[in-house]
Amino acid sequence: MAGCYNTSLFLLSRRRIRRSRTDRRERFYVFLLACLNEEKVLAESLARITSLPAKNFMALVIDDGSDDRTSEIALAADPNLVRLHRRTPPNARRGKGAALNDGVRHLRESGLLAGHDPADVVLCVVDADGRLDPHVVQSVDPYFDDPRTGAVQVCVRMYNRHLGLLARMQDMEFVVYGDVFQSARRFIGSVGMGGNGQFMRLSALNTLDGNGPWSDSLTEDLDLGVRLIAKGWTNMHCTTAAVSQQAVLSLRRLVRQRSRWFQGHLQSAGLVPLILRDVPTRPALDMLYHLSSPVLILLTSLLPLSFLVALGATVMASVQVGHALVSPMWLLGPYVLSFTAAYTYGYVYFKRERQLGLVRCVLLAHVFVFYGYIWFFAGWWGFWRMLTGKQTWLKTART
Repeated sequence: MAGCYNTSLFLLSRRRIRRSRTDRRERFYVFLLACLNEEKVLAESLARITSLPAKNFMALVIDDGSDDRTSEIALAADPNLVRLHRRTPPNARRGKGAALNDGVRHLRESGLLAGHDPADVVLCVVDADGRLDPHVVQSVDPYFDDPRTGAVQVCVRMYNRHLGLLARMQDMEFVVYGDVFQSARRFIGSVGMGGNGQFMRLSALNTLDGNGPWSDSLTEDLDLGVRLIAKGWTNMHCTTAAVSQQAVLSLRRLVRQRSRWFQGHLQSAGLVPLILRDVPTRPALDMLYHLSSPVLILLTSLLPLSFLVALGATVMASVQVGHALVSPMWLLGPYVLSFTAAYTYGYVYFKRERQLGLVRCVLLAHVFVFYGYIWFFAGWWGFWRMLTGKQTWLKTART
């Protein structure tokens, strides 16, 4: 079933979207950076944002109770383009969603958006280590010509992907997810939002219920995307621009990060009634399948173990009888089931990284299959944390 689903998404992702020409409008872009102790990476990100070749934009640094030089770095940036909003205890350090909500509240109450129609204001969430492509505004802006577009997600890359195999695997992971799954969901109507490089129309955020656009979930971006679609907005995925972030270079930190994401997906099961009630059938089916992925991952994690048990039993039995009980060709079946997708993923990654060559990309994609086993460990860790009622997480440390 999963193979047929992934194949269908790959075929859909190869289609091109045709957009009709409409009158262009002048929009105001606000880049939101929720920061907690980000002195190591913030200056570079702000330098790239302030150098964007765009007309009307600003950056709002939301210092979420940092005890390092985060605020100092924000104040040292171009004062005409960068503003600082400080959060202090006891309200600070309550999660990324709370910080972003407070940032939007500050924008509304401070007068920074005075004179701008909310339909023509676009907010972009950028992680403190995020490096936007210089042409990102020019690539994203045409999507908002359609008044039904509520949000646009750009591609995500790893800017330190050359620093080892683990960083390369993370880059491949995001390329495959964006260029296959997200691109296909443009035609299904179920494009999801990521925590980095998500552009949202302010008037769309204003239609969401609650204390702010973002929830307190560990995957507040996933919740936001679903709630926008439920309100009748269209989410789009932009394939021609990207935000690059820092890959995690420690295996333990990576598993810990993915455990947080996994636990957030488990929390998002609460969105099921909303999807069944307010989302059209086709995108609803895809969303429900996506939300079921944690359960599928936990079940799939049992397959490699059962295969190893069966293989060990066969080897022991073969030694006892003095000859092989099965043909080596027996391994062909597991290879086909496990690695067929590697050829597709290798091709997709080659389209982005042509300097590596197609053969090397396909070989990397074989390694990528084993890299996916990280989700098994992360999944059980996240599941255990949910069972034990642990909800808080420390942020992933930058280097």
